[in-house]
This record gives sequence, C-alpha cells and structure tokens, in this order.
Amino acid sequence: MSDLITVQGVVLSAMPMGEYDKRIVLLTRERGKISAFAKGARKPNSPFRAAASPFVFGTFTLYEGRSSYNLNQAEVTHQFVELAGCQPGIYYGYYFLELADYFGREGTDEKEMMNLLFITVKALLNPKIEDRLVRCVYELRTMAEQGLMPRIFRCVYCDKELSGEDLFFSQESHGVVCRECLVKENISDGKRISPAALYAMQYIVSMPMGKLYTFTLSEDALRELERHIHTYVAENTDKKFKSLQILEMMC
Repeated sequence: MSDLITVQGVVLSAMPMGEYDKRIVLLTRERGKISAFAKGARKPNSPFRAAASPFVFGTFTLYEGRSSYNLNQAEVTHQFVELAGCQPGIYYGYYFLELADYFGREGTDEKEMMNLLFITVKALLNPKIEDRLVRCVYELRTMAEQGLMPRIFRCVYCDKELSGEDLFFSQESHGVVCRECLVKENISDGKRISPAALYAMQYIVSMPMGKLYTFTLSEDALRELERHIHTYVAENTDKKFKSLQILEMMC
C-alpha cells in the first residue's frame, strides 16, 4: 500500500460504483478537489457508510492507487443529515455543492471554499434566514473567492467611487457603471441598481465569513439582488447545474 495521506475536506458528491462501492469527490484544504473510491461503502455495516455522502465534513485518510485515491479511514466532524428533510433547502444545498465542484481544482488550497460551504449549509438550516438570500450570498462570495468578482466599489470605466441612486449594473462590463459612463460608453445592458442592493453586494464580498449571514433585505431589494447575481453567475459559468434546474422548477 502507498503511503497514507490525511486531508480535511467535504464530500461534494457520491456515486455508486459496482455492487457495494462508491466514488466520492472531495474538496480538501490540502489537495484541492480530488476523487476517491470508498470500497464497500454501500454495505450496511461499512465504516464508510456515513462518511461517503454529500454534505459530510471531516478528516479523510487516503492512499493513492494507480489511477485514483482510495479511502482508508474517515472521521466525520459534521454530517448535516437534517438538511435532507428541508424542502427546498436540500436542493439549494446540492446546487451549492455543484458550484463548488465546478470551480474546484486539484492541487489548490480550498480552505476558504470549505468554510463558505460550511457556514452556508448552517444558514440553510436556520429558519430565520431566507433561502433565496442564502443563494445570493453564496453565489456572489463564490465568484469573489474564484477571482471573478464584479467591480462594485468603483465605476468600471471612470474609476470613481460609487455613490447615489444613479448607478447601473452591466453584465457585459462586469460591474457597476455611473450614469455618465453609461451614456459615454454606450452601455446597452445596464440595469439600475439601488443603494440597498449595491451595499448588500459590497457587504457580501468584503465581510469575514462569520458575518456573511447576519443581515436581511426587503423583498424588493432581494429580488433586485437575485436579478443581478443570478444572471452574473450564469454569464460566468458554462454549465447547466442539474440541482439548480430542479430548484427553479420547484420555486
């Protein structure tokens, strides 16, 4: 057997393989996104039965085979089994895992994305926090963590600090544009953005992780935030997320 390695991670997905095994995808702090086989994980008495499931956070000991890692031991720290009974929260959760999987890469330090996923799943389980707001926060912060943050503190074109009511979010320009630049640069896709929505976006990308889910928005501001952020994510990814399609049919 090859030398064992130990990683801290979260299970993004688990797929049945053969009669008793599973193939899991892990997002890890030490090695980025990796795949591993959990042999016998589908057997009732398997020590991997609980660990080889989505939304499981823990410490995983692996050994490297010819073409993939193999799970040798797992210590579950958080399992979030209660999310399975949340509707439509479970589908939001699967979408968040899919988005993390989309951006995950092998060999990178994924500590921040792991932390973001952890506090986001906890937020989904908090009945005082609107699931729609959780999605907006998670999507925009993910884009920021991946180096794809829209420009929302200064005008994309003139670089002036943004303030006031006369501001516009342009998907093509990847950020907010002032009225003067909207006209001067002939921006055709600019959508007005209110101070409340802009402040929320600035808050989401700049606050420490622990404070991300400590604010609320009016229904009008939340709808506006959804229009800007959902479109921005769709424009900057090239995948149809299955769980998102299910979620949008339900809501």
